[in-house]
Amino acid sequence: MNLPFDVLAFLVFVLAQWRMTVALRSRGLPRVALILINGVVALGYALTFSELDSHLGFSARAAAIIGAVTVFYLIVTAVLTGVSLLGGFIGKRLPKDADPGRRRLLLGTTGGLLAAAPVAVIGYGTFIERLDFRVREVDLPVPGLPADLEGLRLVQISDIHLSAFLRESELARVVDAANSLRPHVALVTGDLISSRGDPLDACIRQLARLKSTAGSFGCLGNHERFAMAEEYATAAAARAGIPFLRGAARRLRFGGAVLNLAGVDYQSLAAKADYLKGAARLKEPGAVNVLLSHNPDVLPVAARQGWDVMLSGHTHGGQIAIEILDRSFNPARFFTPYIYGPYRAGSTAAYVTRGIGTIGIPTRIGAPPEIALVRLRRA
Repeated sequence: MNLPFDVLAFLVFVLAQWRMTVALRSRGLPRVALILINGVVALGYALTFSELDSHLGFSARAAAIIGAVTVFYLIVTAVLTGVSLLGGFIGKRLPKDADPGRRRLLLGTTGGLLAAAPVAVIGYGTFIERLDFRVREVDLPVPGLPADLEGLRLVQISDIHLSAFLRESELARVVDAANSLRPHVALVTGDLISSRGDPLDACIRQLARLKSTAGSFGCLGNHERFAMAEEYATAAAARAGIPFLRGAARRLRFGGAVLNLAGVDYQSLAAKADYLKGAARLKEPGAVNVLLSHNPDVLPVAARQGWDVMLSGHTHGGQIAIEILDRSFNPARFFTPYIYGPYRAGSTAAYVTRGIGTIGIPTRIGAPPEIALVRLRRA
């Protein structure tokens, strides 16, 4: 969970529903019906948390759809409540001698446009941008990079979330695009699915199609843990030829240089004191040491341990990123400064990808899904 953002969103939604209930002056059946609807909405909102949905007796697909519809409803009602409050504020400040017809037209037109805008934006993010898979190429400068690793191509796929809102055929498109980049190494940095009951085998079946010079490797994310599928995912991926590195490392040789690729399980935000505990032992002296960690928040610790490169996902680039007055509104800022793109801490170069799928509401706005191609360059 992202507790600060979840609490803020919950308070906004509760205030909007409370105002709607109070605004309904009737004390009869309509108010009772609205109270019952609020109860159903509360249940639907609970289903947006992957930690809870499987414990409430819902299938993964049903929980995802109900949760998404609930969040969409809450966003729309919160916006409508805000428009209503804004309309009342403006109305009180219009000249008292203003023509009543023009006043109604002005307030009605403004309110209609404000109310329609979020529906249009969410619709675009759901049906167009969510499936606009892009390749992002980035050069990561690494101090002391051996000549034989110059330009090494690492393709990174993360946060797939194969579920009700991402079909296997869409993931196949992603794999095909990744293969067209002719990578030296293919990497998967966690969150293959969203919840227990999602098609994990289908996800691994598609990932097994990844082609690269030195093979495919991965680390696990928080949703494998929430779904209690870490052991199964590890075994199934191994059978498909994809080692998931769980506190383990693989030594890859390119010419006269060695790339030491290591991975750790999801590093929980609730256990910051134990970030990357024992990971330093996975490094190899004289090699270029690359760490796969689903959670990018561990970057300062990775830098202190002396990792050369760290690749992460987890944030979805915020999933919704909106520029307002030259400032970016991004939910991921509530829990990490490492949201999207290249970062550096000390001598450690890191890249955080936006990933492929979605969680909560199947929408991406200003944060389209991506296949990352990371090239190592001499600093």
